[in-house]
Amino acid sequence: MDRLKIDTCPLCGGQQLEHTLTCTDHYASGEKFEVVRCVHCSFLMTQNAPVESEIGKYYETPEYISHTDTQKGLMNRVYHWVRKFMLSQKVALVKRASKRSKGTLLDYGAGTGYFANAMTQKKWTVKAIEKSPQARAFAKERFGLCVDDETQLSNYQPNTFDVVTLWHVMEHLEHLNEMWETLHRILKDKGILIVAVPNPESYDAKKYKEWWAAYDVPRHLWHFSPSIMQQFGAKHNFALEERYPMPFDAFYVSMLSEKYKKNNLSFVKGLWTGIWAWLSTLEKKERSSSMIYVFRKK
Repeated sequence: MDRLKIDTCPLCGGQQLEHTLTCTDHYASGEKFEVVRCVHCSFLMTQNAPVESEIGKYYETPEYISHTDTQKGLMNRVYHWVRKFMLSQKVALVKRASKRSKGTLLDYGAGTGYFANAMTQKKWTVKAIEKSPQARAFAKERFGLCVDDETQLSNYQPNTFDVVTLWHVMEHLEHLNEMWETLHRILKDKGILIVAVPNPESYDAKKYKEWWAAYDVPRHLWHFSPSIMQQFGAKHNFALEERYPMPFDAFYVSMLSEKYKKNNLSFVKGLWTGIWAWLSTLEKKERSSSMIYVFRKK
C-alpha cells in the first residue's frame, strides 16, 4: 500500500516535523498512525496515511457515521438529533454570511445529502460533490439529488458560486493547497467560503490527547487550530470574517473518546466532559471541539 509521506509542511513549507502523538484507528483497522507537528508553524499532520487512491477501505464500515444513516446505538441517535438541529443553524448561517436569501451554492463532501437538500428546499441552486458512491446513491434515493463525484470539481467554471461549504471535509483532503486554489477560482468575487473542522486546541482534545476521537486517523490527514485555519485562508487570498464554535460536537466526540478508552458509562462520562467543554467555550469560543470559519474571497 502506498503511503502519504509528508516531508514538507503544506502551510509554511517548513521541513522540520516532530512527533507529537500516536493515535489508533478505532473505526476500521486498529492500526496506529503518527501525528507530527511542523516546528515552524505548529500545523499538525497525520503521517504515513494511505494515499487518496487507497484510503477507501478505511471508510468502508457501517460505523463511519458521516456516510451512513444508521440510528443503531445511543450515540448514533444523539448524532442524528444534533444533525437535525444543526441543519437549521447551517442554513441560517449561509443566508446571514452571504447576505442572500437565494443564490448558488456548492456543498463539497455532501455525504448523504442532508444539507444540500435543506438548501434546495430554501430555493437555492445547489450543486453537491461526494466521493462515496454509497452516499451519492443514498442522496439520490432519499432526496432525489444528483450528486457529482469529486472528479467534476475541476469542470466548474470560474466565478460560479456565491457560497461553497465544506462541513468536516477539509481535514480529509490530500491535495490541500490545490483545493484552496480551486475554491478561490470557482467562487464569485466576494463569495463566501464556509469551512467546519475539528479543533485540536479544544477543551476535549486537550483532555483526551491521543484518545481524542476527532483525530480520526488516518481519515483525518490535517488537524487545524484556529490560527492555522486563518493562515491557510490568508495564504490563498481569503479574508476570515467570523469564527463560530460548534459546542455540540464536544458531546459526541467525548462519548466516542470514552468508548475508545473502554470506560464504563461512556455515555455519561462523555456527556459530563461535553458540559465542561461547552462551558469553556462561553469564556473562549476557540476552545470549541469544532469550529466553523467564514471566509470571503478577496
